[in-house]
Amino acid sequence: MARSRPYVILGAAMSIDGKIATRTKKSRLSSDRDLMRVHKLRGKVDAVLVGKNTVHVDNPSLTVRHVKGRNPARIVLDPRATIPLNSKVVKTSNAIPTMLVVSDMASPRKISLFAKKGLQVIRCGRTGIELKKLLSILSRQGIKKILVEGGGTTNWHFLKEKLVDEILVTVTPYIVGGKGAVSLVEGHGFDSISYSFKLKQIKKMDNEIVLRYVL
Repeated sequence: MARSRPYVILGAAMSIDGKIATRTKKSRLSSDRDLMRVHKLRGKVDAVLVGKNTVHVDNPSLTVRHVKGRNPARIVLDPRATIPLNSKVVKTSNAIPTMLVVSDMASPRKISLFAKKGLQVIRCGRTGIELKKLLSILSRQGIKKILVEGGGTTNWHFLKEKLVDEILVTVTPYIVGGKGAVSLVEGHGFDSISYSFKLKQIKKMDNEIVLRYVL
């Protein structure tokens, strides 16, 4: 029986205390070896997905650079179409398929600007992004596997909707601390401890541990 939506992997590097960025938004936690692992994984998925905050703060390329491999399509969730026109994902959208997912709150003028830059703009929701609907659209476009690379708020929305099939987390040897630091999963949080995954693999890489969980 064919899947009705793409397979979703949530990937991240976090500190020992579960933070993916400091209170000043510094997020480089992975070692060079772990970055190679992440880029190898990117080369095996059909698309990499992030939220608008990741683009605003980190300005990532979301490409495969540290190993040989093809670049996946890139998807940015941005309800009001606010990411900078000079961000890396926008500037390279003619070379690498890039999708900007917006809501009805995004202005037609902004949508037109991004479309002219070469992005595929997908309207998917009234005030926010309807993830289940989006995954159905992406499935029809031939996208079978997605790597969600955060940030914490995007991770929460995928988990809240129970749309995550696998979690790949690298635990790095750092302590970040602070209420203002970004956690692996932000958002409102669950009221009870009932949503769980099964630990399938543990891989030690020097001072890091990669944990693989599946439903």
